[in-house]
Amino acid sequence: MNEIIRDIELNEMKENPSAFCVGDTVRVYNKIKEGNRERVQVFEGTVLKRQNGGNRETFTVRKNSGGIGVEKTWPLHSPNIEKIEVIRRGKVRRAKLNYLRQRTGKRAKVKERVS
Repeated sequence: MNEIIRDIELNEMKENPSAFCVGDTVRVYNKIKEGNRERVQVFEGTVLKRQNGGNRETFTVRKNSGGIGVEKTWPLHSPNIEKIEVIRRGKVRRAKLNYLRQRTGKRAKVKERVS
């Protein structure tokens, strides 16, 4: 049974998912269907976490919108995600940046990684 599920999941995975890490500032291009029309909505923010692996991998992005923190979680291999664009690379030493939820202003920033 596991082999059947594994084969189905491998077929659903994207060929080359974007290379981004926790702490990076990314721009996610999300497809939205409204009636019979389809449009692309952009969500830009800091990656808080990446979870799981394989076909079930998800990532969470947080941004401030009008002084209120907004988080969205997407499946990495979702067909609704058109592309993920990395704006800035972040220098972090943790796998999950949950502490950013309580911070505001300059304290909520992540240092930029110099390459």
